[in-house]
Amino acid sequence: MNPTSKKGETTLPEDKKGKTYSFDVCSQCKVYCCQDAKPPLTETRKKIIKQYVNEQKIKVDQPFARENYSYPAVDALLYCNFFNKETKKCSVHSVKPETCVSGPITFDINFKTKKIEYFLKKSEICAFAGVLYTDKAAFKTHLEEAKKQLIQLVCQLDAKELHAIVKIDEPQTFKVDEDDLPIDLVKKLGLK
Repeated sequence: MNPTSKKGETTLPEDKKGKTYSFDVCSQCKVYCCQDAKPPLTETRKKIIKQYVNEQKIKVDQPFARENYSYPAVDALLYCNFFNKETKKCSVHSVKPETCVSGPITFDINFKTKKIEYFLKKSEICAFAGVLYTDKAAFKTHLEEAKKQLIQLVCQLDAKELHAIVKIDEPQTFKVDEDDLPIDLVKKLGLK
């Protein structure tokens, strides 16, 4: 879906019946963020998702996996087990992982400067990122929510998990902001 323009400004469709312009843009995309993403999960988020899955009677044989950190398990084609291939929607959308809520904004931790850095995916790999970035008000609102979600996530993960996550290369991004790490996180990471 293409945003409409009025006098050189980009506008986006209104939220209607639970649909947002992010869904409208993402539903047209041929690249799925739900494939081979492995968003990190805290123990708290796993409990929230388990409860939601049980309450909604969603059948998921293997909800979670763990390598260097916990994440939603994936199928043979590396799709998240919560991704519904028929509807192209997340079956746990209302309680999905923090990085999924934050997308297309992602993060890195700069251990030298003790900052959390926020990055936006480039439009070549995420059409929604391009649409969002052109709508300055929507981008600002989304960035603020992404920051809240990502700070919550990094504060709940342990130091080993954070080190493993920040090693994941995301070259198709550019930096949009940064903040000081919370002091408790600086201590947890052993930064001086």
